[in-house]
Amino acid sequence: MKKTIFGSIATLGILLAFANIAYAQLVPDTVKTGIYVTSIHNIDFKQNEYTIDFWLWLKYKNKAFDFVRNLEIPQAKSVTKSFSTIDSSAGQMYLLLKIQCVMQDSWKIASFPFDQQRLRISLENSQYDSKALMFWPDTLGQHFDPRFTLKGWNIDSFLIATPTVQYETAFGDDTQPQPHSAYSSYRVKVVLSRDATGLFWKMFLGMYVSFLIAYICFYIDADNIGSRFSLSVGALFAAVGNKYIIDASLPETTSFTLVDTLHCFTLFFIFLIILSSVYSLNLIKQNKIKAVKRFDLVAGQVILAAYVLLNVYFISNARG
Repeated sequence: MKKTIFGSIATLGILLAFANIAYAQLVPDTVKTGIYVTSIHNIDFKQNEYTIDFWLWLKYKNKAFDFVRNLEIPQAKSVTKSFSTIDSSAGQMYLLLKIQCVMQDSWKIASFPFDQQRLRISLENSQYDSKALMFWPDTLGQHFDPRFTLKGWNIDSFLIATPTVQYETAFGDDTQPQPHSAYSSYRVKVVLSRDATGLFWKMFLGMYVSFLIAYICFYIDADNIGSRFSLSVGALFAAVGNKYIIDASLPETTSFTLVDTLHCFTLFFIFLIILSSVYSLNLIKQNKIKAVKRFDLVAGQVILAAYVLLNVYFISNARG
């Protein structure tokens, strides 16, 4: 009887050992990961890039992970590791890195310069997929230095997630039954909003001055039609030049942005002023002096009011 009991206990112990081994193979190792951003700078709209400096720390048990060599940052144009240290004295690997990345990103410029941008950073291990490794966020403390200044921008939120990224390829591994891979990812999303009041006036002041120059035509006597046309045409070309200057600092886009909207209806209103001058000239030829003065007064007030209201409407929508 005792032999049977001891045999059963031994069998149970062996089964538990095999179960632990199988469980260890099924459950991936956890990598506790934290980040502390020290600087975001060189935000370049034309090149679709920005530079970010941050400290990164990772705590894990499997030495084979070797994040010094296997750390991958997708969408990074360049990665510079200026400092790294490893401590294994506490029964686990503790890796601390100082990293600078030039990141490739796409910008949303529909509401520029009242835009809100989302900067994204993604970290993966290039050698171990989600079956062997899973990231887990270290959420203690701040994730960015509140003292660092991102000139012209405000940080609205700093979000961290650890999703599993799916790739529809086996990266040439013939042992895989399907062309599919999954890797754990540590992701950071920084939401920025622009402090745009000063920038808006720097960019659009030339456009508004162009409109006002054309608008002055309503206060020039209609019999001096040459001056009216000269001012209007000059204002038209000035507005077009202002748009080209702004477009030169922005990435190419197929969408209709706030910059396009404001310039397009500014050009349209300057064209209306030119048409008004043509109509006033016809009235002068008919010797209708009073009608010309009345038309210039009404047309000037209507065009100015409509222009101001359209600006308020579109700018308010862009500001949200």
